[in-house]
Amino acid sequence: MHEEHPSDPHHTDGSGTSRARDLGAFHHGGIPAAPAGADRAHGGGGHSEPRDRPGGWLHDGHGVEVARALRCQSAGWLDETGNRGAEPKYTAETDNRILVVLDRPIPAGYARWTGPRIAAALGDVDVQYVWRFLRTHKIDLSARKSWGESTDPEFAAKAAEIVGLYLAPPENAIVICVDEKPSVQALERAQGYLKFPNGRALSGQSHDDKRHGTSTPFAALEVATGKVMTAHKRRRRRVEFLDFMNEIVAAHPDTAIHVVLDNSPRAGGIRRASLNTHKPKNDRWLKRHPNVRFHFTPTHASWLNQIESWFSILQGNSLHNASFTSVKQLREHIDAFLAAYNKNAKPFAWAKSDVHQKRLKPRFADQ
Repeated sequence: MHEEHPSDPHHTDGSGTSRARDLGAFHHGGIPAAPAGADRAHGGGGHSEPRDRPGGWLHDGHGVEVARALRCQSAGWLDETGNRGAEPKYTAETDNRILVVLDRPIPAGYARWTGPRIAAALGDVDVQYVWRFLRTHKIDLSARKSWGESTDPEFAAKAAEIVGLYLAPPENAIVICVDEKPSVQALERAQGYLKFPNGRALSGQSHDDKRHGTSTPFAALEVATGKVMTAHKRRRRRVEFLDFMNEIVAAHPDTAIHVVLDNSPRAGGIRRASLNTHKPKNDRWLKRHPNVRFHFTPTHASWLNQIESWFSILQGNSLHNASFTSVKQLREHIDAFLAAYNKNAKPFAWAKSDVHQKRLKPRFADQ
């Protein structure tokens, strides 16, 4: 069998493609074309292996990859391990410095940090890397949200008590969530449709309004059925609250009633005026109504009260962008919505059995 020498620059494979291109790549920059002894076939004899065989050191594919690696190494792009030779410009220390800047006071006169301001504060970090870091860690500097953090030391016990009423209500008793929506304004605003030059039309209202007074609706949601009863009051004092509670008791005679109310009667041992609405003076009213028991949500945790969800529905479906010429019209409007809502009322499905008191982390570096 005839075997060709690997040094022949005109050797061709079965497809007729010249090997001279590969050999020339190996000689680039003075790099030897083959390691010592590579022209020896296994078993000696001074003959090389045919390069068309898989064991040949210049067989198709492998030789091209080796040539590329040698060219990159000679140009200083790769080190002997095959990695990039240059050290990365930005490291984990740079990331920590960005977090430290976010925890600093915002520059005077500005409302928030931005990518360019962070880069300027660092001095030696490109703004594009700052943006890339913020995107990677999902840090949004422009979006803003508000929150309420409960500091009630009895949070766990109070939350568990209320959640227990939702998930496993007492037998032969009803659970009712009660609260008020204070000072709903009767605003009169011109209503109509706006049509833009591109043909788009949408509803709108004038930016100015005329105020006709306020009303404070009290509401009670029955957890088992989802139905709601309301009463309109001029103010939100203890006397108005107890009047509404008398209406609830009259609507459910000879029935044990568990009432979920916002806020504990005491916060940190200090009585707050805003909490007095739901606290009957000296508990005299509760003594006259032994079938009624109050359950208070933890301080700053009114979201545990299901009536807040219904108030959100009322605001979004009935009051938002509506116009009223009097307080009487406002109250009739709310009553009409309530009648329509109760026809198809469904209970809220409370699915969260474990409620924890989450402490917010004030610093980005602690996230």
